Amino acid sequence: MTALLKAVDLCRDYRVHTGRGLFAAKAILRAVDGVSFEIEAGRTLGLVGESGCGKSTTGKLALGLIAPTSGSVRYRGVAMPPTGSPPWRELRRKMQMVYQDPLGALDRRLPVGVQIMEPLVIHGTLLPNEHRERAAAVMEAVGLLPHQFDRYPHELSGGQRQRVVLARALMTEPNLLVCDEPISALDVSIQAQVVNLLLDLQDRLGIAYLFISHDLRVVRQVSHDVAVMYLGRIVEQGEAESLFAEPAHPYTRALVSAIPVTGGGSRRERLLLQGDPPSPVDVPTGCAFHPRCPFEVAQCRSERPKLEPLPGGHPGGRRVACHRVGEPAFRVAA
Repeated sequence: MTALLKAVDLCRDYRVHTGRGLFAAKAILRAVDGVSFEIEAGRTLGLVGESGCGKSTTGKLALGLIAPTSGSVRYRGVAMPPTGSPPWRELRRKMQMVYQDPLGALDRRLPVGVQIMEPLVIHGTLLPNEHRERAAAVMEAVGLLPHQFDRYPHELSGGQRQRVVLARALMTEPNLLVCDEPISALDVSIQAQVVNLLLDLQDRLGIAYLFISHDLRVVRQVSHDVAVMYLGRIVEQGEAESLFAEPAHPYTRALVSAIPVTGGGSRRERLLLQGDPPSPVDVPTGCAFHPRCPFEVAQCRSERPKLEPLPGGHPGGRRVACHRVGEPAFRVAA
């Protein structure tokens, strides 16, 4: 079965200045380093990691909003057209973005109804007299009321604005939504409403999601598969149920152990990380995680691990980038 979206060895470099003044040196910042993943139709891939690890850049690469330094993206088996080209613009109808800050994603000077209809104008979809009818149907699908069509963004709540952003993304009937921290700016009660809405839309419309977040509780709820990023690289990926039940990479284990336990469930032994992530301009040799890893050995400091299948035929298509994960003394579950 051909994946809806397939990324292969994506890399994205930025040229940055280090230091200040006339003597500031130029350096290469590799925001995304050899990232590969697949998303099947109607399924959700959760992409998690700390701020600055390259999650948002990966989402933009997946949509072709920025061009990769190397690597490729294929949609239904066909290579992504060059960014900005007519074929790319045509393909963008089927792939849309839901941004983190709904107020920042909307034009405060225009009624939300006009902004919801905007994708139809850009892509020339439907006749002009059909735009409002389509917008009304999509607004109803995301839980917006007809009288809100003529409201301005500042007149709506945060949850309503996020529904407007989602409605605008759905106007062209996309097959894939890249959701970049879509609920992080919302109150907890509103977060639950938006998450339930996304799940309901997936059930009804068969949309695939690339769900980018640092909130593992939400990722666990919405995702079929999960990829964990650290400093531009995927360190572990596989089916969500398997990954959360038995995290293998020390970084994943630390993240999962920090998830709050409710309802009197048993709490996983907490694995605390020391220090902050290294600078992406000066990535440590070997495994980039080794300065913070409580299990690091000499090999970790000198040799970068490959993302390989978990030893022992572990279920869930699990792959992990860790030298020690196959050792008998290195427990898989934290």
